Amino acid sequence: MKVIFHERFYEVYVSDPAAAAGRMEAIVEALGNDFELVKPSPASEKDVALVHTPGQIERIKRSSDLYEIALLSAGGAIMAAELAWNGEPAFGLIRPPGHHASPDSCWGFCYFNNIAIAIKKLMKSGQVKKALILDFDLHFGDGTENVFTGIPGVEYFHPESSDRKDFVAKVQKRLEKAEGFDVLSVSAGFDRHVEDWGGLLTTEDYRTIGSLVKTYSQKFCRGRRFGVLEGGYNHAVLGQNVRAFLEGMN
Repeated sequence: MKVIFHERFYEVYVSDPAAAAGRMEAIVEALGNDFELVKPSPASEKDVALVHTPGQIERIKRSSDLYEIALLSAGGAIMAAELAWNGEPAFGLIRPPGHHASPDSCWGFCYFNNIAIAIKKLMKSGQVKKALILDFDLHFGDGTENVFTGIPGVEYFHPESSDRKDFVAKVQKRLEKAEGFDVLSVSAGFDRHVEDWGGLLTTEDYRTIGSLVKTYSQKFCRGRRFGVLEGGYNHAVLGQNVRAFLEGMN
């Protein structure tokens, strides 16, 4: 499995928890040398315009540093999706996150919707007709839902439960019905962990979810699977949670 990463993701581009110093360092340290890191190229403005309005793009452009890092994050998601389509599972270790970015607005530490841009690009090329997005972040990805509402072929699934075993069971139940999708994609937020904001899932639960993604992508999607980083803010546990998910997905 390839992990998409660029040194610029270490940068503190704004003052919010997703951009905090040490966040990406904690993940890279936990991954060690067990995963191949590959550098993405920035997404083009044309790529971003597959999802976002000119007004939204111009608003992010007002901060040149933020715009550059947001384009690089979207480019990382595109690379992960393209690798997955070609038969190699991949994970975009990217920031800013994206699932709260709608076509003409954004909030929640997000600016461009990385996973939506990646899927839209695959769809435009004619490679993908049906995509399933699993989002296990603590927060509902309103931006992703807004992007794909009314667009046939793309389904967004955000499980909810106050019981960790039931949460994982809901993930499995949905993936068991993933027949007919061309690719399985994951908005991977780790803020539902017992030691993060959500206080629910264990590290092993993330490994289990990764394994479910692998199993059902192989059963229904020719193994085509990729994920991108969304939330996760306790640096003391974030790295081990990402690693567990990747080990399961790999």
